[in-house]
Amino acid sequence: MNKILISSCFLGAPVRYNGTVKKLIHPLIELWQQQGRLLAICPEVAGGLSTPRAAAEIQPNSQLIITTEGHDVSNSFHQGANIALTLCQKHNIQLALLKESSPSCGSSLIYDGSFSNEKINGAGITTQLLRKHGIQVFSELSISALADCLDQ
Repeated sequence: MNKILISSCFLGAPVRYNGTVKKLIHPLIELWQQQGRLLAICPEVAGGLSTPRAAAEIQPNSQLIITTEGHDVSNSFHQGANIALTLCQKHNIQLALLKESSPSCGSSLIYDGSFSNEKINGAGITTQLLRKHGIQVFSELSISALADCLDQ
């Protein structure tokens, strides 16, 4: 059975930067949970960041992640991405469902680095690393495409 790496916030864990829950309510999530397919991670927490924490954004044309307070948290983001990749490799995971717009998990959109609430096309640090290793990454906006991959 194909397992899926999933953002732990989707399963109700209060791991978002502001400590809130962003549970994803969807019949497929419930089904995949019942089937034992899901392996949850928050790369930011896995990388050593606390909850709550200052919001962070990837700076334009770089791998640098800076918080609203001006702190460089790049190492934590990259460490969390590596932990996510290690989990995928250990469990032979080829599919991931990660939180869109996150500086770790965004798969098609991220914030532009100016803290102005503007989004641009781009991928988070974890998504970039997983894709580099052949793992397909989907978001809550493309869950049906993930389901199609499972059916193949």
